Amino acid sequence: MAVEVVYRSSRDLERLFMDKAEADRHDKMLELAEALAATLQKVSPELTERQADDIGIFMARHRELFAKAFKNNPEVLAELPESIETGT
Repeated sequence: MAVEVVYRSSRDLERLFMDKAEADRHDKMLELAEALAATLQKVSPELTERQADDIGIFMARHRELFAKAFKNNPEVLAELPESIETGT
């Protein structure tokens, strides 16, 4: 019988990872997504919780592109996918 070590995300208990660093990255991404969703709902209260969560996850998953866009390089946003895929 083989023994496998797996890691579970503390914010996404259904998802398992084979690598601790990958689980940590996923947790950090979800933490950023949660903060973004809360901020979006503060400035735009008409957003549903689901919409804010989806947008927050999308932005967190693509944070490198958004960071470049915020540094006076808005054209990089054209590289973003056409649809939101949360995958959570």
